[in-house]
Amino acid sequence: MPDQQQLFIKIALGSWDTQIKRADKIFSDLTDEQLSADIAPGKNSGAYLLGHLIVVHDMILPLFGLGKQLYPSLENTFLTSPDKSGLPFPAVKELRKYWNDVNNTLATQFGQMKPDDWFQKHASVSEEDFIKEPHRNRLNVVLNRTNHLSYHIGQVILLAKTNKE
Repeated sequence: MPDQQQLFIKIALGSWDTQIKRADKIFSDLTDEQLSADIAPGKNSGAYLLGHLIVVHDMILPLFGLGKQLYPSLENTFLTSPDKSGLPFPAVKELRKYWNDVNNTLATQFGQMKPDDWFQKHASVSEEDFIKEPHRNRLNVVLNRTNHLSYHIGQVILLAKTNKE
């Protein structure tokens, strides 16, 4: 029987992988035109949400000390600025490539991490705060990012449902 740490890691990464696969399927099933549409009138487009998820996932690399972001230039467009800000987007085709690049890189890096690595502090928490709040670890970040991804999958799925009606 695996120890508790390995069990927690397996559960968290299993959930992460499931949501990544769900998102991959949704993003691949939607056409570029569907993905460019707004989720609802006056709301974010699917392309904006894809870019947003790319940035959030890309930021995990430096947060965990696993390297630099692959696409830091996307941060202003998809994280600090709202959709409809007038900033230019990469083509949906490019966003799909970036999505795959970032998540494949994370999968490789996650696969190389040892169980104890998951329970270490991440770069956004100080040593002092981590001593007081040891739950602010890398595994908790993956759990939070999994929930974040799931939330946005729920939005993007509306594009497929709307376009079938």
